[in-house]
Amino acid sequence: MSNKVVACAYHNVGYRCLEELLRQGADIRLIFTHEDSPTEQIWFASVRELAERHGIPFITSDINLPENVARVREFAPDFLLSFYYRNMIKPAVLDIPVKGALNLHGSYLPRYRGRVPINWAVINGETETGATLHYMVEKPDAGDIVAQEKVAIAFTDTAHDVFAKVTEAAVAVLANAWPRLCDGTAERIQMNLAAGNYCGGRKPEDGRIDWTKSAVQIYNLIRGVTHPYPGAFTTLNGKEVIIWSAWPMAGSGSPGEIVSTDPLIIGTGDGLLEIRSLQDK
Repeated sequence: MSNKVVACAYHNVGYRCLEELLRQGADIRLIFTHEDSPTEQIWFASVRELAERHGIPFITSDINLPENVARVREFAPDFLLSFYYRNMIKPAVLDIPVKGALNLHGSYLPRYRGRVPINWAVINGETETGATLHYMVEKPDAGDIVAQEKVAIAFTDTAHDVFAKVTEAAVAVLANAWPRLCDGTAERIQMNLAAGNYCGGRKPEDGRIDWTKSAVQIYNLIRGVTHPYPGAFTTLNGKEVIIWSAWPMAGSGSPGEIVSTDPLIIGTGDGLLEIRSLQDK
C-alpha cells in the first residue's frame, strides 16, 4: 500500500525533491507552496507549475492556518515532507502524519541550523556544507537525522554555485532515504545541537561592507550575497555601489582606501581587495 504524502515545497530544492518523489511513485495528495514575492528575484523553478502539470492540488496560504490544518487532517497523510518551505510548521500540523514529518535542510546538520544556511556557510568561509533529511520537531532543524550528504565549497564558489551543489545532494539524500522511510527501515540519529550552530535570516543591510575586516572576509561576504542575491555594497567617492565580484590580494592599505584605480584595488583591515565588477546601487 502506498504512503500518502502532503508536501510543503518551494524553490529549486522543493521542485527537484518533488520530482524525485514522483519518479519513485510517491502518492502526493496535496502541496503547500508560496506565492512568489514581487520584491524578490525569482531565479528558481516553480513548484506551483509542477503541481499544475501533475494535477496535484496546491495551496499557497500558510499551512498553519486552522482551515489548512483541518485540510491536512482530512487527508490523513502517512508523511508530511518539507523542502525549502519558508514557514515554521507548528506542532498541530507536525502531529498529524502517522509516520512522521520530515524536512530537507540545506546544511550538514547540526551545523547551520536556521535561515539561509548556504549563504552563511559561504560568508563564513566554510569549505564544506551539505544536505540533511531530518524529522521535524517544534524547535527548528533539531529533530532526528535520517540521512545526509556533504558538499565541498570551493574558494571560488558563490552562494549560487553552492546552492546548485546542495540541490543535487538533497535529491540524492531523498532518493536513497525515501524507500527506507516507506518500509520503516530508515535510521533515526539523535541530533547533537551542542555540536552545531544556529543562524538567523539576512536583510539587504547585512550586505554593507566593513573595510576593517580582512580582504578574505570581505571577499567571502561578496561571493555569499552576489547574484542572484541583493549583493554586498559600500560607499565609494560619496556614492553607494554594489560590488558583485572581487578578489583578495596580498599587500597593505588603510581600510577603505583606494590604492589603485586601474584595476580598482581597495585597502582592508588585512590585505587588499581587487574589485572586478560593481554597479551603482
